[in-house]
Amino acid sequence: MTKQRLLNHFKTEDWLAVAAGLLIMILAIVMPKGWMPTMPKHLTTFGDWQNLIILIVGLFLIVLGASKVLGRPMRGILPALIVIFLIAMLAQYIAAAPVIKNTTGLESVFFAVALGLLISNTVGVPKWMKPALQSEFYVKIGLVLLGTTVIFGEILQAGALGLIQALVVVFCVWNFGYWIARKFGVDREMSTMLASAVSICGVSAAIATCGAIKGDSKKLSYVISLVLVVAIPMMYFMPYIAKWLGLSPEVAGAWMGGTIDTTGAVVASGSVLGETAEKYSVIVKFSQNVLLGIAAFAISIYWSYKGKDHREKPTAGVLWERFPKFVLGFVLASLVFSFAMPLGMAKSVGSVTKDLQGTFFAIAFVCIGLETRFKDIFNKSFKKPLWSFLIAQGFNIVLTLIVAYLLFSHMAE
Repeated sequence: MTKQRLLNHFKTEDWLAVAAGLLIMILAIVMPKGWMPTMPKHLTTFGDWQNLIILIVGLFLIVLGASKVLGRPMRGILPALIVIFLIAMLAQYIAAAPVIKNTTGLESVFFAVALGLLISNTVGVPKWMKPALQSEFYVKIGLVLLGTTVIFGEILQAGALGLIQALVVVFCVWNFGYWIARKFGVDREMSTMLASAVSICGVSAAIATCGAIKGDSKKLSYVISLVLVVAIPMMYFMPYIAKWLGLSPEVAGAWMGGTIDTTGAVVASGSVLGETAEKYSVIVKFSQNVLLGIAAFAISIYWSYKGKDHREKPTAGVLWERFPKFVLGFVLASLVFSFAMPLGMAKSVGSVTKDLQGTFFAIAFVCIGLETRFKDIFNKSFKKPLWSFLIAQGFNIVLTLIVAYLLFSHMAE
């Protein structure tokens, strides 16, 4: 491979997301504690405004550089990013407001999507904002940073049972989800994304799967919207159902961690039942996150056999081409923070990268809302995927409850 061909190989959104994520990780490691900017919770001090400006400038440089490398339009990126950032901050303020926090418990990502949808479906999105609406790119960077919070030793120390549950549930639910979607007549591409979203880890899995199969971004936006909307009632009702069933905190936490598809919603629902339930819900959720890389590899192989044309042989080159490279960044980050750093340092630096991961997810969900029209979501053609997802999620809830009870009921004894 010539030098030019090698450079062209790395000129993809996936590799640029990996580069951006790793750069942020390195800065978080080498910079003194407290120097890395985080999204401000208010704008009342000079430091808050400084944080905001640094974050916007840093984000602008990342998006501008990526757009230049990928040959995308660059005009209007800075003002568009400022607007997107302010919407994300507004979503954060709404979620943090006492009346909202105490009565709904919804996290900021839900309001980020809602505000984006409100704008998109009322006044519309001006053309000058389009170059900055790169939701998948932002999510991919966030997923690389997510790897810094998935520490293998901590998960295994807390209990390998969570990993066992994740393996059993992901395998069974993915196959059922794909099967039921195909029975409803959903195409292979959408069926694969739906199955991954409902079985592995929601939005993250949907993005990784879309990358592995080179899927349609409109279908991906629909799946992400489904995940976020369905997580809301689950977050509310599952803790009360767990109480009604008389489940121990350990079983209840493992059940909710294995079924609710967003990490924030998992933590919120687990906390309703106390510290023990919250702990086990997070353990199981992170155990499923660990499987993201393995699942992406397996889906790459599967799609090479069962893809659109059924003629592409799954050679090493084909698998490498299909494998979503940002997942490699996720795995690398997890390995570095798990085995190359002392646990205390990994946790300390991980708290910083987690905040920045939340920032990238927040702006990504604003963009998803801005890019989505209700007429697309409620289109008749999406009726079958909707029912497929709901039935698969119902199966997931029942199966995970059984597996969680078998594995974790003895913990309370």
